[in-house]
Amino acid sequence: MNTFIGNIEARLDNKGRTFVPAQYRRILAEMGSSHIIMRRDTDNECIIFYPEHVWQQKVSQLRNALDEWEPEDQLILMQFMSEAEILDMDSQGRILLQKKHLEMIGAEQDVVFVGMLDRFAIWNPSVFTEKQMPTQDLASRIRMRMKNKQDN
Repeated sequence: MNTFIGNIEARLDNKGRTFVPAQYRRILAEMGSSHIIMRRDTDNECIIFYPEHVWQQKVSQLRNALDEWEPEDQLILMQFMSEAEILDMDSQGRILLQKKHLEMIGAEQDVVFVGMLDRFAIWNPSVFTEKQMPTQDLASRIRMRMKNKQDN
């Protein structure tokens, strides 16, 4: 199975390192990803991690949606790309997160890894919990979106 699922709590060490969950490391290895690309989320207080090939697909989609000769589109692309970083896991499966990124999501010691099918995120656990919608709301929104998708 090559999808990132679930939510897994982890701890940061005093240098800002954390272990990528073993099940996520296995998926990355199956995908042949030797690097992961990290980028703060554009809408939420979390950091998104992309396997290399998924990142390339996302960048290609963005690039195709932008006009390289349009100044605003150039700025969008520059900012999007400038906020990304290539990360390598060390031999123990840890990644090092810069202090500025941890501060941006409000993480101090604990984080939660959240699977997002082809990518995963790191959240401050309390912020992630706060952002969750009640089960009935989630069910209703899923039904509505699935119905809309079938109608199209």
